[in-house]
Amino acid sequence: MSRSPSFSLKQEPNSKLDPKNLRQWVVAFCAIRFDLEQGQVIEECYPPGCFSQDEELEIAFSSFPDSVSQHQNRSSIHDCIFFFRFRRRENVLVGNISSSESVEGGGGEEKDDITQRKSSSTRKNTGSKYLYGYVFNRQRHDERLKRGGEQKSVVILSHSPYSSVFRPVLQILGPLFFDIGKKALEHMASYVSMWPAPILGKLMELPIGNASLKVNLPPAHSLQLENGLFSDESASSMAPFLPTNQSVPQGLFHDADLFGTFKGILLQLWVLWELLIIGEPILIIAPTPPQCCEAVAGLVSLVAPLLCSVDFRPYFTIHDRDFAQLNSLSEGDTFPPMVLGVTNLFFLKALKNIPHIVSVGSPAPNSSRQSLAPRASFAGRSMGRPEGFGFQQLSLRRFSPTNLLNSVKLRRDGPLCLMTEHKEAIWSTYAAVTKPDTSILNRLIDAGVSSRVEESMSVVNNEILRRHFLELTTNFLAPFGPYLRTTTPIEGTSPFVDPPPLPPFNANEFLTTLSSRGPGKFLSKRMKTNWLDLYRRFLKGQNFMPWFQRRRLVAEQEQHRLWKQARIRTDIKRFIPGMLELEVVDSFNAIEKHLLGELQLLQCGKVSEDSAAVCQKLKGDLQAVFNVLPTDMQQLLLLNPERASLVQDDLELSKIPESKSSWW
Repeated sequence: MSRSPSFSLKQEPNSKLDPKNLRQWVVAFCAIRFDLEQGQVIEECYPPGCFSQDEELEIAFSSFPDSVSQHQNRSSIHDCIFFFRFRRRENVLVGNISSSESVEGGGGEEKDDITQRKSSSTRKNTGSKYLYGYVFNRQRHDERLKRGGEQKSVVILSHSPYSSVFRPVLQILGPLFFDIGKKALEHMASYVSMWPAPILGKLMELPIGNASLKVNLPPAHSLQLENGLFSDESASSMAPFLPTNQSVPQGLFHDADLFGTFKGILLQLWVLWELLIIGEPILIIAPTPPQCCEAVAGLVSLVAPLLCSVDFRPYFTIHDRDFAQLNSLSEGDTFPPMVLGVTNLFFLKALKNIPHIVSVGSPAPNSSRQSLAPRASFAGRSMGRPEGFGFQQLSLRRFSPTNLLNSVKLRRDGPLCLMTEHKEAIWSTYAAVTKPDTSILNRLIDAGVSSRVEESMSVVNNEILRRHFLELTTNFLAPFGPYLRTTTPIEGTSPFVDPPPLPPFNANEFLTTLSSRGPGKFLSKRMKTNWLDLYRRFLKGQNFMPWFQRRRLVAEQEQHRLWKQARIRTDIKRFIPGMLELEVVDSFNAIEKHLLGELQLLQCGKVSEDSAAVCQKLKGDLQAVFNVLPTDMQQLLLLNPERASLVQDDLELSKIPESKSSWW
């Protein structure tokens, strides 16, 4: 396989590597060789020294297909692209708080309970760091070598799930590495370090040599937090309406091939959507790493714009350090909320406690697994795009007595039937509430056997499916809107007082209100009469509390911004004549608090374009209120020199009182 003719590598990048800028995108670039005697060996890592020895082992083991999923064809070269996700070594397997602990019960303590658990959840999330590995794997057949061939992988390690960026980068970097070796890693690192900082939710143009990638990054609200909020996260991401521009991602893995991956079990997509919404553990089995990681990515993308807090592993192997803990679960133990993508059928026996199993994809020709029906495959291509970037041939399954009998047989045999024959199916005892939308299925286009229209038709089908599930999730989350609604000062009232708090949330009251009101027209036509059970499960699941707390925090910040704008626009002098003396004192205290808040932001370096103007405006308002206070009150206030400095003519922004409590 050769590089695209439109790409040429400059002799040297324009500038040397900037490590700080590089880490905004990439942790390291690695080249890994499969050695018959030593196993997986990291030959190159650039920049060096980024990982511990244990992490290097985990990266190396995750960067090759399992032996049972390797292609048995005899083509000279086979390339494939996939990605994996693993937990950094300092973290534990079950670290997230269960939403059921946070929403059951209620009453007046609900607000304090949410606040307390918010801080607890934040502390735990700071340690829940994952690494993503994006792999270009090459298997080369050569009878002169031991075992008749060799394997090598080029891996990009990143903290971010930017699959839309790193997949096309691998299409360039992978073949380039096999042409010029280590220099390819160094040159690519230099190019990436020259990229601008990631702008979440936006279209970015990223130069590489003479080429340029135009990619959409996932929105801020779809990424897990470590501390605080993303600077570009806004209240618009929680609004219960569909975006007008469908090309803008609304969640992770917006580019995942939903249709191509799940076309054999399209009717089950609504079951899978529910399972992920409520945070159920799911095992996804596919013949190859590209197919299983595409299935996991597609499943995660189904619940956009909901923040997916379920631990997902696009390509999971027995060498992952979490496998030992999962394998040690006794019969009857609850499986943690995870979505695992695997190719090794050993997991069917090892993870007996996982309640939902999904089989997707097509085996490679001449592989050890046999397919129920022939399907198009990317195995064995020696030229063109690597596996994981194309769309498989469309084959919509229509209802027939034969298909019904096959379904009954699949349920009877159970997932262990995959040990002898690969089939696309789902095994689960979960009774779904949402009904498959036949109008959506009827709109999907059958590309037939024409390869020329295959890809474009699949793109159309993906857009149809993605828009539907985006609309489904948005309507499902809409009943929480009143608890996330911001307020602005009422016309004629002072904006200098504290804004009212957001409505307190109580799970039992929410369910009671929702039961009497109904789920809305969109959902009522698509869900069964027991639709309230889905909300009950959602409230107790892994996804609700992280999403709800995040939306509350965004709403609070948005409300703070709106009231701040109102204070900037409002002339305090027109309110003063109608104020009682106590109201004047309260206004002085409120303006003083807002002014101190702005000054502290300046001291912390959090300066915006209008920071100085806001401080001067608030200082003028403070002086205006001070001037109408009784003389004895003014003298009392001026006894404190720090407070006196706030009502003097010249405000030095660097002089900020350390403690307000000592002023009285």
